[in-house]
Formats: sequence, structure tokens, C-alpha cells
Amino acid sequence: MIEVRDVTKSFGTQQVLRGISLDIHRGEAVVIIGRSGGGKSILLKHLIGLLQPDSGTIRVDGEDITTMNERSLLRVRRKYGMLFQMAALFDSLTVEENVGFVLRRQGVESDAEIRRRVAEALEMVELPGIGHKMPSELSGGMRKRVGLARAIVYRPEIVLYDEPTTGLDPIAADNIDRLIRRVWETLHVTSIAVTHDMKSARTISNRILMLHEGRIYSEGPSAEILESTDPVIHRFVNGISTPRNLNE
Repeated sequence: MIEVRDVTKSFGTQQVLRGISLDIHRGEAVVIIGRSGGGKSILLKHLIGLLQPDSGTIRVDGEDITTMNERSLLRVRRKYGMLFQMAALFDSLTVEENVGFVLRRQGVESDAEIRRRVAEALEMVELPGIGHKMPSELSGGMRKRVGLARAIVYRPEIVLYDEPTTGLDPIAADNIDRLIRRVWETLHVTSIAVTHDMKSARTISNRILMLHEGRIYSEGPSAEILESTDPVIHRFVNGISTPRNLNE
């Protein structure tokens, strides 16, 4: 469904992506892990066309999005839903208006149809009956769940998650993981997430890619990566810093 070939990206003198190549198949649940600042979120933005690579190609359903104009990109982006790191809700809109916003942008004119689809999405994230509330009335976990409802309300083919459990307590994070898994299994979407949370990575993925020094260092079934004895992978997955000479 998504083919990335030899993608590079630099910001000034800093080279972030150093020839990324990967395939993501329809219906997969893929998690991308790696060090902070290693390019995970940058890669995610390339997959949806928010950033253009310096070189290389990215194909979505066979179409090269790196050569598209903005109008063509908008058409391709309709395949995607995205849960942003901080949910990115509009503070001046109610929950119902936030979730239904994209439906109005896509030309759904019937208020009754919008209400029905919003209610269905809120039910899926286990927040029925809160459409009248404002974002300021919600906890962090509830805001994330509303963001997830907005991401799936128009039934996208691909859902992207940028650090979905950041800022949440362990119970709220587990709830989000469970809902992401439920969305993947129920709606049969292609799921792509970046995360530092290894518990989350185990729950929401069936395949893991590890980004290291701007390249795909390793990929494989989730259990295989999370239980790897490779020193680089093992240290990252288990949160073990590299020993340093204290005299340096």
C-alpha cells in the first residue's frame, strides 16, 4: 500500500533521513521505534505528503506523491486519518463539532448524517453522549480519544498515530492502546504509529521497524524485535543507556 524508496531529508547541515526504504502492506499494524530526534515523526510526515524528501520516492497505492501538486495531494490525503500527539482539538468547538469538522469539509451537508456518524465514532472510542462538551472539560485521555474519533469518522484507509500515549498516565495509555487495536481490527485499516512506549508498541503492532541513525536498522514481527538480542535494539527496547567513560 505504501512504498518508500531511498528517501533522504536534511534540514540545513543536519541529515535526518539517510536513504529510507520500506514497504507497508494493506491492513498491517506497523510501529516505528527509535531514539528521540531520530526522524520518526519526520518520516510520518513524509508518508502523508506534509514534507517532501530531498531525494527518493514515496508511493501510495502506486501513485508517487513526491511529484504531486497540492490539489493531487489533498485527494491522496483523504485516504488518511491522523491522531496528533496532543490531539490538536479546536478549543472553540464542541466535541461533536470537532469530530464532524472533516465531514463538513468533505461536503457532507446533512446535519442528521453528520450527527449519526459522529455518534458512531464516539461510541467506538467509548465516549458516547459527550458531543456537547468542550475540549476544556475533558481529561488528557478523553481528548486523545476524541482525536481518535475525529481520525476515523470518515472511515480512512490508513490511520497515522504520532506518539499516541505521550502525556498519559499508564491506565489512560493502556485504554488508548486498546482502542487503537480495536479500530485496526474492527475497521480493517492500515495502522502506522511512531512511539517510544514499548508496552504500546507490543499492543498495537504486528510488525515493528526500528529507525537508527537515519536508516531502517531492523524490521520484523513485533515479538521478534522486542525480544531481540541485537545490542542496539536490546538497549533501546529495554531503556539501557550506553556506558561511557566517566573521565571523558
